[in-house]
Amino acid sequence: MKYLSKFFAISGLLFASINISGCYAQSADSAPRQAVDEAKFAESGLRLIPLTVESSGTIYQFDVELAKTQAEQAQGLMFRTEMAPDRGMIFPFSQDRMASFWMKNTVIPLDIIFIRRDGTIESIAANTIPYSLAPVQSGEPVAAVLELIAGRAQELNIQPGDMVKWPR
Repeated sequence: MKYLSKFFAISGLLFASINISGCYAQSADSAPRQAVDEAKFAESGLRLIPLTVESSGTIYQFDVELAKTQAEQAQGLMFRTEMAPDRGMIFPFSQDRMASFWMKNTVIPLDIIFIRRDGTIESIAANTIPYSLAPVQSGEPVAAVLELIAGRAQELNIQPGDMVKWPR
């Protein structure tokens, strides 16, 4: 009888612990949905963010790599051999500055778009020359630079004064 009592006591504890742990399990329908950071990353390891350019009432959407640190900005798109037409790279600056880029070790021609703090395009250096050491500069201090595959700005009729938006 003594062993039977212990058996029921142990069985009861085991049953209770199974039920208690079962209380935390919820079906997908009843579980509260939590916000998940669904950050996307490019093959380079850089974060991909959405970016839009509004030109003549049309909004063009891109997924661009975010080159935030000095090292990421120094690397840029060097050694890349291809880029999709809906991709690019954004170089945001913490303070407005005169921007100067070169194409050293950059295999593909690019459109380099200089962006003011208010999001408007200051100027566009179209069809830059691969491997060139000639500086490609903004005409005034800018807050960011966007690089797209060469010819894309002309193809979409993107012009100085158009609006660029991305999560900052």
